Amino acid sequence: MKVLDLTCPHGHRFEGWFASADDFESQLSRKLVECPVCGVTEVSRLPSAPRLNLSGATAASAPANAVEWQAHAMRALREVLEKTENVGDRFAEEARRIHYNEAPARSIRGITTPEDAKALVEEGIEVMPLPVPAALKEPLQ
Repeated sequence: MKVLDLTCPHGHRFEGWFASADDFESQLSRKLVECPVCGVTEVSRLPSAPRLNLSGATAASAPANAVEWQAHAMRALREVLEKTENVGDRFAEEARRIHYNEAPARSIRGITTPEDAKALVEEGIEVMPLPVPAALKEPLQ
């Protein structure tokens, strides 16, 4: 098993586990390797040190790094997804209905255009972009 350090063009770093370096190259060429944070398939391999099993080694050798931060961000995003209602492409309409007390107050998420999001903000309706990685769009096994 090969554990490779990978990155995407957005600077997200992550690990990939492959049967061999050839297996990685094969999956990469078929666009099967994707960033777990943003879902892009333009992934590249980072140089990595050999992995050694040293008894007594500590996690202090690496600072609170990007991998830990990304794991924390993914947990937080999962929680947001669990606690919000997905209204799909009706987001702008439903946000207005909630704001003007025409619908029950609740936390929602969905899809809207940048122009509609700007109009919502101009109306005093707070919105926040929330990019959802492809890994979280489907139920986890």
